[in-house]
Amino acid sequence: MRIGIVSGEFPPMAGGVGAFSQILARRMQGAGHTIEIFSDRRARSDDLSLTGAADSWRAPALATIRRWSGRLCLDVVNLQFQTAAFGMSPWVHLLPQALHPTPVVTTFHDLRAPWLFPKAGRLRQASVTWLARHSAAAIFTNQEDYDRLRGKAQPCELIPIGSNILARRPADFSAMDWRRREGVNDGETLLSWFGLANHSKGLDSLLRTVARLRDSGLPLRLVIVGGGAGDSDPGNVTFGNRLDDLVSRLRLDEVLIRTGFLSSEEVAAWLWASDLAVLPFVDGASFRRGSLMAAIHHGCAILTTQPEVEIPAFVHSQNMWLVPAGDDPALERALAMLADSPVLRNTLRCGAKRLAATFDWGVIAGATLSLFRNVVEQRT
Repeated sequence: MRIGIVSGEFPPMAGGVGAFSQILARRMQGAGHTIEIFSDRRARSDDLSLTGAADSWRAPALATIRRWSGRLCLDVVNLQFQTAAFGMSPWVHLLPQALHPTPVVTTFHDLRAPWLFPKAGRLRQASVTWLARHSAAAIFTNQEDYDRLRGKAQPCELIPIGSNILARRPADFSAMDWRRREGVNDGETLLSWFGLANHSKGLDSLLRTVARLRDSGLPLRLVIVGGGAGDSDPGNVTFGNRLDDLVSRLRLDEVLIRTGFLSSEEVAAWLWASDLAVLPFVDGASFRRGSLMAAIHHGCAILTTQPEVEIPAFVHSQNMWLVPAGDDPALERALAMLADSPVLRNTLRCGAKRLAATFDWGVIAGATLSLFRNVVEQRT
């Protein structure tokens, strides 16, 4: 098949949707398909065909994408949809009509209200429903969005994201050597937090919890792996500034290790070296969280928050430890208990390694290609 991918962000731009699009494209290309990418002009790739680009996502971009699709005789176009990645532009919702008769399969990454031009009210819901109904098929990357919109699109499938950190653990990797080299003292419990900093990640809650436990005498260190603002949401910069002020007020400068942007190999090394990955999402654990997928993929002991909806794959005390979202005392109690129990942490690590098979990229790409084939065959 000749497959086009339209993504509002793409590496080297920072953002989970762009990283997902790149890995998926490589997997489908490796399976023998021709992949063409349309993205922001800042996108770059040495091994993928970036054959179309836009300076903005206003109305003229639809005509540009239509000419791109026609010129390349694409069998199907996959829209990687997240409003923030398209500069909050409403025009992307009309892509299925703009490309007709070429079928558009939309992958919905994140339909939470803050992403979708806040204060739009009913217009927000109507625009997303419109896109789902007019797409040839819909893919949902998380249970919450699938439950919300299944029935609005036919067919629709739940296909989770995988980790965008894919480094293999070297046979000679030593967690203790890595920790000592980075200034972590023997006897300290090393906590890791990974991702782009925004209000939904619970990093402010984690900082307050670490400060209280350190004051009580628990020897904790916290590494913030990454922690940048990303390229999609300018509001993240403001949030990052507030976190800087919080670190100063809590006197955590000597406790924190802030890595900034790292290679995949360095991110993986910090995850392997940490005793516990702590990801207290404000809205609960979800398939849509790339940082959670990375922690699972790398076999971390994970402390996170209870999902908003039932997710059978996430099993409390077996493959992650779950606490209520927004409950700082519960987070503090769980963190103190897990920091004091290597046995519990090892149980969670083993569970995470078993869970990782659910989010294998080969499975993800295979399910996506199967849906594309069905759409193309029906249109033919």
